[in-house]
Amino acid sequence: MTGFTVRRTMIQVWEERLREGREIEPPLRKVVAAAVLENPYAGRYVEDLSAAVDWSPTLGSLLGRMAVDALGEPALSYGKGGIAGTAGSQEHAVMFVTTPFGDALREAVGGGKAWISSATIVGAPGTPLTLPLAHKDALFVRDHYDAVTLYPGDAPAPDEVVVAVAVANRGRPHARLGGLRATEISVGDGLR
Repeated sequence: MTGFTVRRTMIQVWEERLREGREIEPPLRKVVAAAVLENPYAGRYVEDLSAAVDWSPTLGSLLGRMAVDALGEPALSYGKGGIAGTAGSQEHAVMFVTTPFGDALREAVGGGKAWISSATIVGAPGTPLTLPLAHKDALFVRDHYDAVTLYPGDAPAPDEVVVAVAVANRGRPHARLGGLRATEISVGDGLR
C-alpha cells in the first residue's frame, strides 16, 4: 500500500480576544487542521502497520501547511492526535502520528525542537478530541501548556480515522504561574 485515501479535510480556527475581563494582546489564535481518512485496517487485526507510518509524512506536511496557513502568523505551539472509528483500534490513530509525521509537522511550522504532545482515542462519529499544545522549541515553557478541542462533525465513521494537528500563536493569556518563559529558552535541547 503506497497511499491512503483522504475523504475530506477540515479547519477550525479560534481567536480569543478577552479573558477574565482583560484584553488579550496579541489575541490568542488556535487552529486545528484535520483529515478524515479511510481505514483499510478497520474490522481486523493487522500486525504490520508500517505502510501507514511510511505514508504519514505526506499527511503531516498537508495538515501542517493547512494549519499554518489558517493561523496566518508563526506557530509557537503545536500538538497532534487522532480518533479511530469504532471498527478500528487506537493503534490505527497512533500509526499516523508517530515520529515521521511529527518531523513533517515540524518542517511545516518552520522548525521545532520539542517533543510534540499527542492524544489518540477510539470514538463514534462526532466524538470530540482534545489536542494538547506545548511550545514548539522547549517543552518546559509552562505558559504554553494548553489544549484545543476538535469537533469533527459526523466523523469518524466506523471505517475511518481522523488525524489532526493543532497550532497556536502564543501561550495562555494572562499566564501567571511561573516556570520557564519562552523568552528564557536557552539550552536548545527541546526541553529548556
